[in-house]
Amino acid sequence: MKILVPVKRVVDHNVKIRVKPDGSGVELGNVKMAMNPFDEIALEAALRLKEAGHATEVLLVSIGTDEAAETLRAGLSLGADRGLFVKTDVRLEPLAVAKLLKTVADVEGPGLVIMGKQAIDDDCNQTGQMLAALLGWSQGTFVSKIELGKAPGENMITVGREVDGGIETLALTLPAVVTVDLRLNAPRYPTLPNIMKAKKKAIETRDAAEFGIDIAPRLNILETLAPSARKAGIKVASAAELVNRLKSEARVI
Repeated sequence: MKILVPVKRVVDHNVKIRVKPDGSGVELGNVKMAMNPFDEIALEAALRLKEAGHATEVLLVSIGTDEAAETLRAGLSLGADRGLFVKTDVRLEPLAVAKLLKTVADVEGPGLVIMGKQAIDDDCNQTGQMLAALLGWSQGTFVSKIELGKAPGENMITVGREVDGGIETLALTLPAVVTVDLRLNAPRYPTLPNIMKAKKKAIETRDAAEFGIDIAPRLNILETLAPSARKAGIKVASAAELVNRLKSEARVI
């Protein structure tokens, strides 16, 4: 079975985001970029399934500008077998990404797509669900547990997803789309031998225009604003003063 793992290049989660002075977006110049953390977890899940003998190949796909190829190379250094880079300068929205991934899935024929539940830059949490709908495949979202070989049928996968009341267990018929949550696993670090091997692994590059899909943005970003600064806390001398301030200033009681 082949596993397809889409990965996205985003601002590193340790970097403090800065908004451009003109409000047109987030400052990306001289900013450390990295693989989306949820996608790292998805890749780790795919690699573990391969190591357990449930998969024969892990294929990475990244869509974006030329720099996105660096994200693919990072994923290959973790153990993925092959990379596919879809090049575009268009600002992509979830539906456009899902359409491109559907075309890739139609060509590659994976038995399972594992992807992060959301990207930390836009937090849309839509692409996985849209991809499953376009493919007509079963789906499991917010997955914190994946098991192959324990489902009722041979062509099925068992996943556990977090809901308000606990863990919901689903048996999905393959092929399927699974979006993963943070609690699924802890991603590995690349080793020096794997980093060297990654330099020789194949990355196929295709232009998004070749897919014949309308990926033009449907939303216009009017303005980007940084969160408003929080006021500094104060100390009160007594409970009576606290109650008075809650009434007169905070107006919460």
